[in-house]
Amino acid sequence: MTDSTAEITYLHPADPNGVAEAIALIAAGGIAALPTETVYGLAADAANGEAVARIYAAKGRPGFNPLIVHVADRAMAGRYALFDPLADRLASRFWPGPLTLVLPLMPDAPVSSLVTAGLPSIAIRIPAHPVMQAVIRGLGRGIAAPSANASGRLSPTRAAHVLESLNGRIPLILDAGPTSAGLESSIVAIANGQARLLRQGAIARETLEAELGTPLPVAADAEPVAAPGMLLNHYAPRLPIRLNARTATPHEFHIGFGPVPGDESLSSGGNLPEAAARLFDLLHKADASGRAAIAVAPVPSDGLGAAINDRLKRAAAGG
Repeated sequence: MTDSTAEITYLHPADPNGVAEAIALIAAGGIAALPTETVYGLAADAANGEAVARIYAAKGRPGFNPLIVHVADRAMAGRYALFDPLADRLASRFWPGPLTLVLPLMPDAPVSSLVTAGLPSIAIRIPAHPVMQAVIRGLGRGIAAPSANASGRLSPTRAAHVLESLNGRIPLILDAGPTSAGLESSIVAIANGQARLLRQGAIARETLEAELGTPLPVAADAEPVAAPGMLLNHYAPRLPIRLNARTATPHEFHIGFGPVPGDESLSSGGNLPEAAARLFDLLHKADASGRAAIAVAPVPSDGLGAAINDRLKRAAAGG
């Protein structure tokens, strides 16, 4: 079951048997969709170039777009990346959790060049989800795992989203229910003692700045791709999206927020963590609604709202 063009995709509960099956599959050079606290990831042995190539083939992902390596702990992370005091500070504060650090690549790191897209840096994080942790520890080395969806399309926060996007293209999905964060990890690059935010994510920029004690510059859309999620056309549903829509036409599925009820609401109480957790789920639902388009109510840009609006802007660009 190691062929990314497999005709049958098995959906298995994320129980000990499922974890054991995923470990065996990945150890043999295969790929599997696994839950994390952010979104479901499409996992392969980061050291196995052929396995990583299966991720790219299954997703239809551009080869210049690097992948995140997921590791079990700080000691394992040290095999892949060079940490300076600032990187160690952020890792100590936010790992395990939804923070990815882009750091200088350790010489002779056990990672395929396909993972880093040939860059001298590596994107790395320690996930908090027990299933992904169990698979990494069972394999004994880092796992490359972008979101488990067709490249550029909506990220999956449920196993059903993975099945809808990649059915017949991957051999195994472990189902652990909906993800808790609902947004991808925040990505921070550290070089020469300076930090830069490459991707808004599940940790608000303000929270990162509070830990750093300084403002955190944000990468521009026009910059070269140095981390996942930087392509402008990304996270896109099949239907076109109209943003900041307080009202909707009959042919639009209206996603509400706060005082704007919509057909369904990200959060009727205006709660941004709730909205983040529901964002991709409602975009998937809107995409399958039978309407001709999607309209999304205004979402404030403070806190996690910045990451929500970043995903919506990229989704609208690709719709």
